[in-house]
Amino acid sequence: MKKLLGLCSAAALAVSALTLAPAALAQPSQPSNWPTKAVTLIVPFPAGGSTDAVARAIGIKLTEKTGQSFVVDNRAGATGTIGAAMLKRAAPDGYTLMVTSLGPLVIVPHLMKGLPYDPLKDFDPITVAVQTPNVLVVNAASPFKTLADLITYEKAHPGKMSFASAGSGSSGHLNAELLWQRTGTQGLHVPYKGSSLAANDLLAGQVDASFQNINEGLPFIRSGKFRALAVTSDKRSAVLPDVPTFAEAGVSDAEVTSWQAVVGPRGLPAELRQKIQAAVVEALADPKVRQQFVSAGFEVVGNTPEQFATFQRAEYTRWKKVIEVGKIVLE
Repeated sequence: MKKLLGLCSAAALAVSALTLAPAALAQPSQPSNWPTKAVTLIVPFPAGGSTDAVARAIGIKLTEKTGQSFVVDNRAGATGTIGAAMLKRAAPDGYTLMVTSLGPLVIVPHLMKGLPYDPLKDFDPITVAVQTPNVLVVNAASPFKTLADLITYEKAHPGKMSFASAGSGSSGHLNAELLWQRTGTQGLHVPYKGSSLAANDLLAGQVDASFQNINEGLPFIRSGKFRALAVTSDKRSAVLPDVPTFAEAGVSDAEVTSWQAVVGPRGLPAELRQKIQAAVVEALADPKVRQQFVSAGFEVVGNTPEQFATFQRAEYTRWKKVIEVGKIVLE
């Protein structure tokens, strides 16, 4: 879960700042003044998905608190790498940030050759904003009533059952791969350009199942259009208390958390990064924002850049192993 670009240290930036003319020191990029103009929040996925929703909720609250606009810029494509590459090229001044899921930071790097960025060197981690388990869902008309039903079918018909995801390298994709590895089964991965398109085809009966972030699947589950078979958390979700965990359903070591985080281009001055992190955490702590996330099935995190960096490396290693064992390649 980490990415870092340039090689300039905060100390080097501070020393160079001392050599600037007084007028330059008053520029908006200075941490003490941030923000003095609009801030762009790159979202490397289409509008309507989990990451987009998180970015917009944070952006609205930051706009209210700072008096400056936080504008969401959806730069979808290439499994999130187009938006990530855009962030890499941005100036480390705090006016271009990215709100992203785990895919571009810890999954896609193991799937794509010639990646236009290094996830552990080209970005400065700011904070993991929220996290949520995934939920395995099927169409309400599906014959599969339980996770055991689905696994039994997969064992009898390897490679036949289709799993829709938000795209190759998404958490839904890797969650399906992890399920197959843990149960000795094999399904058919069907990638889409975004979670909403995957959900639409599941609703239409074009695919058999899908791992979705709880916040995305919840409205369809509550309306009776999707049937939830199991959640990927280590305990039951507060918003789906009647749905068993994978462990309860007989599949161990399959816990998965999908998360959305805020990162900046490598080289943010330490004071500026701390100020951005504090502003985001303050927005997340707002009672209305927190309730909005919790009611949708998210857990608010808001950790430090150092904690985020440690978490990203652990996730990077974990998914690398899953991808190598499954011999997974981008489709």
